[in-house]
Amino acid sequence: MRVATWNVNSIRARFVRTVDWLVREDVDVLAMQEIKCKPEQFPVEAFEEAGYELVIEGHNQWNGVAFASRLPMEDVEIGFPEMPGFSKGEEGPDLPREARALGVTVAGIRLWSLYVPNGRALGDPHFEYKLDWLATLAADTQRWLAEKPDQPLALMGDWNIAPLDSDNGDPSVIPGVSTHISPPERSAFSTFESIGLTDVVRPLVPEGFTYWDYKQLRFPRNEGMRIDFILGSKPFADLVTGASIHRNERKGQAPSDHVPVVVDLDLEPEEDDDDRPMIFG
Repeated sequence: MRVATWNVNSIRARFVRTVDWLVREDVDVLAMQEIKCKPEQFPVEAFEEAGYELVIEGHNQWNGVAFASRLPMEDVEIGFPEMPGFSKGEEGPDLPREARALGVTVAGIRLWSLYVPNGRALGDPHFEYKLDWLATLAADTQRWLAEKPDQPLALMGDWNIAPLDSDNGDPSVIPGVSTHISPPERSAFSTFESIGLTDVVRPLVPEGFTYWDYKQLRFPRNEGMRIDFILGSKPFADLVTGASIHRNERKGQAPSDHVPVVVDLDLEPEEDDDDRPMIFG
């Protein structure tokens, strides 16, 4: 099974190339972020004609997450249980929740499409919201792992964090000044590793960016960032047989500023030698 994540940066503007890529690369399940539309505005027909069913969570022209799958999707969950909300200039426990998290189960594998808050600027209320959002997700993830330790689980999407110095090639992203590379953000990212998830792509693709700003010729200069990840539980990681970052999708007409990140999974159980018939000579 081939599974991917892609911040499409407006699906209505890029559905043709998204569907073309899905078919061309033989992708079974795609987690999308920043779809920037409501479900009724999503270009459903193009995906369905290509053989994909959809689950969509979007409120307006901002944010939004979705799944496209050639396989049945079950146990759909909009937002993780304790996900905090945000409203500029407001505080409190009952703020509106943004369209940033969507969970589905495909072939017994639990998948989440996540669009982590940007943070905007160090010291901005949105930065504190980002850290709170990640901490809450980590707590819920730890509970999921405890409740179903044998179920493969993957958190996929745009994390808006470059966890290593080598993940930042953008000269405008400066330590001590910029978000995405600050110690609190990197610590929040490492929490997921400490509770049992691993970056299943990096061991197979140790180098490469997943995002390049549209400004200042960032892509031609390869001044990008690695901020899109697939973090998997051990049962998920054990299924991974391949991984790739599709850099060429940043090229061409009207590309997203992000590119797809892909993993291949082997869902065929290995034969147990004890079950083979005994041969006597």
